Amino acid sequence: MRDFFILWMERIVNVVVVLGAVLVVVGAISMLFSPQGGFLAAIGILVGGAIYLILMAGMIYLGLGIYNNTRRTAEATERMAGR
Repeated sequence: MRDFFILWMERIVNVVVVLGAVLVVVGAISMLFSPQGGFLAAIGILVGGAIYLILMAGMIYLGLGIYNNTRRTAEATERMAGR
């Protein structure tokens, strides 16, 4: 059951990252054509949004990777102990 939740969490994170990237691009385009915005504001949204997505998704994927490595290490230890 635990693997089910980890698998679906990874899938949900993938979807959220893609949606976040689309929303950052849409936000930058809307800022580009906004009267209060402009080119520099749009570039700022693109750069800031990209950095935010990279950091947040990277931390989540790092946590998932730690979980997977810990699980594989536990399985290897159990196999070694069984010899």
